[in-house]
Amino acid sequence: MITIGQLARYVGVSIKTIRVYHDKGLLPEPDRDASGYRRYTAHDAVELIKIRTLAEAGVPLAKILNLKAAPDEAFRRALTQIDDDLTARIRSLRQTQRRLRKLASGHTLLPAEIDHHLQQLGGLGFSERWVAMESDLWILVFATNPDIALELFRDQAQALTDPTLRQLYLDYDRAHDLDPRDSFLTDLARRIVHATAQRYGTGDLPGQATGSEIPQLIQSDVNASSPAWQRLDSLIRDELHRSSEWTD
Repeated sequence: MITIGQLARYVGVSIKTIRVYHDKGLLPEPDRDASGYRRYTAHDAVELIKIRTLAEAGVPLAKILNLKAAPDEAFRRALTQIDDDLTARIRSLRQTQRRLRKLASGHTLLPAEIDHHLQQLGGLGFSERWVAMESDLWILVFATNPDIALELFRDQAQALTDPTLRQLYLDYDRAHDLDPRDSFLTDLARRIVHATAQRYGTGDLPGQATGSEIPQLIQSDVNASSPAWQRLDSLIRDELHRSSEWTD
């Protein structure tokens, strides 16, 4: 028989934590003995270890209470699911750790394939501003949509191997400093919509079917950097709307 202080030290929790578990009904509170102390048994220590283990795994206290009352088979299934969730969290934390270490060592948060691609853009005629923007946006895409990010990147990289499509990207880059009323923007919007239709037809664009808000967030960030780019985005949307009406 041990005191609450001894129990806390043995199991590795605070006395306050044990009292919280008492209040939540997770651990029965023993009666006081003749000397006025509450005495705990080895069984109490085992139960407390179970509760602590589940709590450290991220299981809410209310769910722990339900698990303790569940039949053995349901309890085992729940533990399996908790283990799977914990494994996924560990994998995610390790990925975050790798990104932090790359950042601390002066590397970007992007795969080597994308780093190499970005280094080539200057030689293709793109501005330093465009390269920096591409780097930031790909970091965002890989952080939020890792399952499809590489597919999206390779689609764009492949497009740059086509001289006509590459010129569209270059013209988009150079449009940054134009007057929003410049007629070049109207022509560029038309060319972009035509090239997109030629490349993808009437289906969804890469990544569009995911329902993610990230493409709109990226476009908003691009528009905010240049009145001309904001105007170009509006013209592209107008052109797409007209094309849709003509198709219908």
